[in-house]
Amino acid sequence: MKVKRSRKALAQLGAASGGRPFIILTGLSGSGKSQAVRALEDLGYFCVDNLPTTLIPTLARLAARTDDIEKVAIVVDVRERNLLSSFPKVFRRLKTMKGITPILIFLEATNAALVRRFSETRRPHPLAAGRSVSEGIRDERSRLGVIRELADEILDTSDLTVHELRRFFMSLSRDRAQTSLVVTILSFGFKQGVPVDADIMFDARCLPNPHFVPTLRKRTGRDQAVVAFMERDASTKQFIQRLEEYVSFVVPFYVAEGKSYLTIAIGCTGGRHRSVMIAERLGRTLAHTPGTQVRVRHRDIRKASK
Repeated sequence: MKVKRSRKALAQLGAASGGRPFIILTGLSGSGKSQAVRALEDLGYFCVDNLPTTLIPTLARLAARTDDIEKVAIVVDVRERNLLSSFPKVFRRLKTMKGITPILIFLEATNAALVRRFSETRRPHPLAAGRSVSEGIRDERSRLGVIRELADEILDTSDLTVHELRRFFMSLSRDRAQTSLVVTILSFGFKQGVPVDADIMFDARCLPNPHFVPTLRKRTGRDQAVVAFMERDASTKQFIQRLEEYVSFVVPFYVAEGKSYLTIAIGCTGGRHRSVMIAERLGRTLAHTPGTQVRVRHRDIRKASK
């Protein structure tokens, strides 16, 4: 990943003394601006795509004065006719405004990468009407040279995945420390249906079932008697131990990827005994994993046991 960094600008971004972040995304068509603005939207930015250049100062003044908008990201590109003629003046004006910290980020990629992307998506290049995609790319690269020179950040996305692009924007500001992965440990009963929002699913029906112990049938996996019953079984203890080792190993990878939500589902037959006990145990195991907020939910625990 090739990045030109303005350390002064990065230090100001998100700092109270520097004003509210006001990110302007621009660059070559096909370089990933749409994915970038979606990543910023996930980080809580108020995002506007293809805002006319003449309206940028108006939005900046609004962002500086209102408490409803804490941070802004906009996309401007060659789809806007006045971009090349008016943007340099508008951006210099933004630099003098109080209450915001404008950061101009220019996205680009190699000609080969851009040609491949337009071929894969079958989208027309905005400057290639009646010409080849390669000619449109060369024309756009030449036209945007002046704006590129103004950029605080230049990001080459040729070899970036969507996830890597998201991580880059998380690293641009202090949002990384404020954003955490919400991990939901969900117990459920297979006879009630498989949860559609599960990212990872485990089946505990292979373990001894407390349901068939008359004194435990009306209890749940939260009751100490059920916990003791399951812990006495050697295969159950080994199952839980290996499950804890696995989730403790993989969850940090989801954090590093920048994922916002992760649902780990544990199912048993009715969703009241085995899955509940194991979900509670996993919740305690993951409770202190850096970069996460862990919650435990029991979908079917209140369903009557027959």
